[in-house]
Amino acid sequence: MMNTQNHINSSVSSGTKIQEPMIEIRNLKKSFGNQEVLKDVSLKLFNGENLVVLGKSGSGKSVLIKCIVRLLIHDAGTIDVLGNDVGLLNPRELSELRMKIGFLFQSGALYDSMTVKQNLEFPLRRIRKNLTEAEIDQKVIEALENVGLADALNKMPSQLSGGMRKRISLARTVVVDPLIMLYDEPTTGLDPVTSDEISTLINKVQQKYKTSSIIITHDIECARATANRLIMLKDGEIYTEGKIEDFDHSADPLIKSFFK
Repeated sequence: MMNTQNHINSSVSSGTKIQEPMIEIRNLKKSFGNQEVLKDVSLKLFNGENLVVLGKSGSGKSVLIKCIVRLLIHDAGTIDVLGNDVGLLNPRELSELRMKIGFLFQSGALYDSMTVKQNLEFPLRRIRKNLTEAEIDQKVIEALENVGLADALNKMPSQLSGGMRKRISLARTVVVDPLIMLYDEPTTGLDPVTSDEISTLINKVQQKYKTSSIIITHDIECARATANRLIMLKDGEIYTEGKIEDFDHSADPLIKSFFK
């Protein structure tokens, strides 16, 4: 098993100098009835990094990021996001914090009754209320160009393939310039070529928008392509963490079963 603290320290010292992490989770616990999903999870997301959280289905990965934005309320522990204790925020404060966080849902969650253009305009009108119509149009086009789908502007979601819907969802998420991105299984259900395209876009978002991201996945190729650092969950607990080469060279049977 890898030395977790050493890997945390090396990640900080080799990257951007940081005073405080963007997200810090301490001793997080979450249960559903008698099922303990997260048992005692502690982690940090540092400025500008892509942190991949890896694990089998049911290991608690998606529950973790839903707790970060309080779509689920954790049972114990603390979640500090951009200096705010999420568990202590009132509804207005929580809403303001969520405006700084982009969440790419597994399903994409596009509004089926709206065109692509209207889907991207919706968060801009809600969050960036000072923008003019011309500025909104410019940001929508720029976001679509960044995902290679400027020609889909007036299409309905029903006219898009699964991969195109995922890319439009990503464009809608980044159009408001979030500081933090949370990706919930971004390549699930996609063919290998489209999965590679989504992984490339995740890296492009990191570079262009200077985001700090948590990427939830069980897709090893996505992890390889996007991770600056990886954490593996097992049965609701952090099993180990490190860089991709640490996982590649590990003799641990569980890690080898993922990275074979």
